[in-house]
Amino acid sequence: MSARIPPVEAPYSPEAAAVLRRMMPDGEEPLALFRLYARKVPLAEALHGWGSYELSRRLGLGLRDREMIIDRTCARCGCEYEWGVHVARFATRAGLTAAQISSLTHGSSADPCWTTGRDRLLLDAADALHTRHDIDDALWARLDTEFTPEELLDLLMLCGWYHAISFTARATRLAQEPGTPRFREIPLPDGGSAEEDGRKVVLPASSSSSRPRHG
Repeated sequence: MSARIPPVEAPYSPEAAAVLRRMMPDGEEPLALFRLYARKVPLAEALHGWGSYELSRRLGLGLRDREMIIDRTCARCGCEYEWGVHVARFATRAGLTAAQISSLTHGSSADPCWTTGRDRLLLDAADALHTRHDIDDALWARLDTEFTPEELLDLLMLCGWYHAISFTARATRLAQEPGTPRFREIPLPDGGSAEEDGRKVVLPASSSSSRPRHG
C-alpha cells in the first residue's frame, strides 16, 4: 500500500535537505517519517526542536524509562512503523530483554519479566493515558512516590508526543523502515506466536549505535 501522503524523495530542495541533515546522524538516509514532515519545512523544523528534546539527556527520564514509554505507547496505538524504529535502534541500548519487548508489545505490567515497581508503573501510566486519557488518583499517588514532579511532566508529554507520531504514521500509511521488526515477529509473553492471531518475533540481534535526532 502506498503512503497517502508520500514523503519527499531525493533530490531534496535546499531547505528540506538542510532540515533532514539535522534530523539524522551523519551519513544516514533520512527516515520516511522525517521525509514526510519535510514536505512542509517549517513543520519539520518545529518538530525537530521538540523531538530533539524528547530524545536528549535534557529529558528527565533515562533511556530505559523513555524507551519503555515509547514502545508501549506505539504498540497500544498499533503504530508498527514507529515501534519498529525504536525497537531496532534502542531496545538493546536500553537494556530491554526479549521478554520485556514481548510484554511491552502484547502483555501487561503483571507479566513476570517486570521485577521493579518503577517498570510496572511506567506501563500502567502509558496504558492509563492511552485508554482513559487521564491518570486516576490511585495511580497518581503511586507514581508520585517513584517519580519527581518534573519527571512526571516529561512522562506525560512523552506519551502524548508518541501518540501524535503514531497517529501521523498510521493515518498516512507509512511503509515500514527496512530492517525493522514487525508486531507479528514478537512472541506473546506466554511463549506463543502472534502470527496466528494477527497481533503484533525475534528481536534484532543488535541495535544500531546511531540514532535519529528526533522522532
